[in-house]
Amino acid sequence: MTSNRWADLDRPPLNETALRRALLTDDSLWTSLDVVENTGSTNSDLAARAREGAAGGAVLVAEEQSAARGRLDRRWSAPARSGLFFSVLLRPTGVPVERWGWLPLLAGVATAAAVSRTAGVDTGLKWPNDLLVTVPEDSDKLRPGETPPGSERKAAGILAERAGDDGIVLGIGLNVTLTEDELPVPTAASLALAGAKTTDRDPLLRAVLRSLGEWYGSWRAAEGDAHACRLQETYAAGCSTLGRTVRVELPGGQDLVGEAVAIDGDGRLVVDTGERRETVAAGDVVHVRATS
Repeated sequence: MTSNRWADLDRPPLNETALRRALLTDDSLWTSLDVVENTGSTNSDLAARAREGAAGGAVLVAEEQSAARGRLDRRWSAPARSGLFFSVLLRPTGVPVERWGWLPLLAGVATAAAVSRTAGVDTGLKWPNDLLVTVPEDSDKLRPGETPPGSERKAAGILAERAGDDGIVLGIGLNVTLTEDELPVPTAASLALAGAKTTDRDPLLRAVLRSLGEWYGSWRAAEGDAHACRLQETYAAGCSTLGRTVRVELPGGQDLVGEAVAIDGDGRLVVDTGERRETVAAGDVVHVRATS
């Protein structure tokens, strides 16, 4: 991608050449990396490449998406260069297909770890596919010594889609510099609003992809056993959903209300209704909301 790096000093373009140099190394999972100025959906584009035989480890990044999709085909948008909008193609040969459901949760763990380390913000994971950050509220009226209250809001979403018989495309959308006025909904957030120590997207993208590569390598080495590679334990430790009373909205207008108590070995949420324990899979859920 060719672009003038000084065209927008507040939101400069990604440096494709430097990203390739840093990430496409002999010992890296990543085999190719392309940055495009605008596209409808990086997931759709990379899935098309997968069907044409693209190698696993391909990365596609867009400075702006015009038809970005979330779970259940929900649509969202963000200003150009205001975040990281990218997809990766994985071909997890050797891992039983029934364990592939852990991949979006793995991406959440990897993204949370990279963002916390690089941007210096506290993160949480909302099952099954959201990354949360805490946004401080207006502290003008606080008394001396009081800690400013904050609200947990969504800063990133993850979408996993099958690509042929042996591929998975993982899409990640991370809000980096969006202002309050630019947020699509009041429950959204950005790293800037959470007080990030850096909003430089180049090191953030490098950190996320390196973290994702490390976690994916461990998971594959364990043949997708989330307990053996400590993915299940790590996800549960960072999951803000656990320990809360939640309302799980299911297809057909059915609701399941109870305490979210665990993530099982298949990555499903375990809900204790007080009368019984129910497990729900990500593909069966419309919404998961905390209740007061």
